[in-house]
Amino acid sequence: MEKTPSGTSVGVDDPYAHVDRCDHCTDEGRCRFAVEQGDRDPAFADRLSRRDFRCPVVSEAPGVPEGERGGTTREHGDLEEGLTGPWEWADCPHFRSRDHDRECVRCGLEERRLAHDDERPLLEEHHLSYRSGTAPGDAADGIDHGGGGTGDSGGEDGTPAHEITVHLCRWWTPAHEITVHLCRWCHAKIHDSWARITDDANPDPEAIAEREGRRSREQAELGFESAAERFDPDPEG
Repeated sequence: MEKTPSGTSVGVDDPYAHVDRCDHCTDEGRCRFAVEQGDRDPAFADRLSRRDFRCPVVSEAPGVPEGERGGTTREHGDLEEGLTGPWEWADCPHFRSRDHDRECVRCGLEERRLAHDDERPLLEEHHLSYRSGTAPGDAADGIDHGGGGTGDSGGEDGTPAHEITVHLCRWWTPAHEITVHLCRWCHAKIHDSWARITDDANPDPEAIAEREGRRSREQAELGFESAAERFDPDPEG
């Protein structure tokens, strides 16, 4: 199981199994990073510009005949079935995937926040640590991945640090980020035991009590009483 820099478990064997898509990938399958932030890595942006900024994970470069496409069979994420490009998510030096769902990925507990309330959130962001074993430009598939932009080297050997998170922790700021949300009870179980994100778990009783307490306060704040109801001591009279 993957571990954090401090040695605690993150609850998964393969962080990329929890990736749907890169945050920089548009609905059309193009790389937003290369288009909007290309000055941060000109070599990467120039390489993608020659393929119409198409994400190398999502699709082949324009003009590649269908019979010659080199896409691989993917096993990660809900949106992976249609990915036909020559790269894996781990190959990209600017990959990032942050979870924006507001419920715990392990037990399904939903966040409830009250306006102007400074109570601790029910959910926290969790990072699933991952380090690629291959440096950009020296990949096992023989593809020059053209990385090397500012802030993309994760270790002394030049391998990119990929961060995968769910709402849980805050240890470091890696070049690559993948996040999911966990309630703080599941978050503690992940780091303090061998619990996994994929466990068939129900919300902790304390978590349910906390959520219902906030729900009750929310309903009370939204409740409406007329002036007659507020000041009439005997509404049936």
